[in-house]
Amino acid sequence: MIIVRLDRVLADRKMKLSDLANEIDITVANLSNLKTGKAKAIRFTTLDAICKALDCQPADIMEYTNEEIERKD
Repeated sequence: MIIVRLDRVLADRKMKLSDLANEIDITVANLSNLKTGKAKAIRFTTLDAICKALDCQPADIMEYTNEEIERKD
């Protein structure tokens, strides 16, 4: 399972989700789905844009675990 830590990186950068969405030209809804772990996939171009905008590595915003975490959908 992939855990998305985008909220932590945004908080560290004192950046709002809407500001990031505007900077990388993606809808807030799509970015919100990614942040909450509801997205099924991410394009490398989107990941690249996020990493550039936040000056981070993919591992800073995503983590792999082999343990299942119960999601509240």
